[in-house]
Amino acid sequence: MKLIIPMAGIGKRMRPHTLTVPKPLLPVAGKPMVQHLIEDIAATIKGQIEEIGFVIGHFGKEVEENLLAVAKKMGARGRIFYQEEALGTAHAVMCAKDMLKGSVVVAFADTLFRGEFTVDTSHEGIIWVQKVEDPRPFGVVKLDKHNIITEFVEKPQEFVSDLAIIGIYYFKDGEYLKSEMQYLLDNDIKEKGEYQLTNALENMKRKGTKFSVAQISEWLDCGSKANMLHTNKRLLETKTFPKQSSVQLINTTIIEPCCIAKNTIIKNSVIGPHVSIGANNTIENTKISDSILRHDCRIVNATITESMIGSNVEYNGKQEQSSGKQDRLNLGDYNQVN
Repeated sequence: MKLIIPMAGIGKRMRPHTLTVPKPLLPVAGKPMVQHLIEDIAATIKGQIEEIGFVIGHFGKEVEENLLAVAKKMGARGRIFYQEEALGTAHAVMCAKDMLKGSVVVAFADTLFRGEFTVDTSHEGIIWVQKVEDPRPFGVVKLDKHNIITEFVEKPQEFVSDLAIIGIYYFKDGEYLKSEMQYLLDNDIKEKGEYQLTNALENMKRKGTKFSVAQISEWLDCGSKANMLHTNKRLLETKTFPKQSSVQLINTTIIEPCCIAKNTIIKNSVIGPHVSIGANNTIENTKISDSILRHDCRIVNATITESMIGSNVEYNGKQEQSSGKQDRLNLGDYNQVN
């Protein structure tokens, strides 16, 4: 089994955090977003993921090494591919065309999911979907009585289905998928100026490929600060996180669920609920709830909620905790606020 993860977007809605780190490598509930995605897919697929291909922009050597390390943790070979220009979903997948052999999962790195199911890889194709209240912003599918897709509809303005495609796909025959996407590129077949994966899927369906669906129970979006914090909350509530022996808690209360990484020192503070703290942080005289804090920060004299704080940040709240004021922060890397 091979896994292709297109992730070349620059993540404008997540700035300032994506100025230094691509969005799929931002941490949520103690791990990079893309690692959660890979683990969740591996849990639904029968058999080992042998190769993971990351389709990226030119993010730099450190980012590439981090991605290859994520693949290695999963026991897979990692490969890096480049998308020089954003020309659509089919174009992104074709950047990793060397991996389109045998059975393949394609997973766009903007979303995480929860679902209690196992994918039957004997099917010709499977598309992950979830019911949504307003299907107009999404690509949706229509099904027959046997749970087979009869139609793909992109952003329907009139109701045709409430089953939205979340951006994860299984293909039994990667070579066939590649040939259909190559046809789009060779004949310059675009929709809204881009080469769309759904157009290739529609052609495959018309030629007889039967696509079924894997319906998830919860779709966790990470496209904005508010959504990222909600996803962090839900993952903390539903996953188990090991305690780090190197964490020092001095006169500190932890309100679970929280995830605190190694070599963090917390004094005279209250942490939680729903807080993820990276490695090598120092926190003193502070209250933090519903927040994500990356690594190598120093936070003192603060009351913080619904916040995202990058790495190597120094923040001094300079306020009496009894005042009741709560700061809502969105600080990128290397900020100093005193």
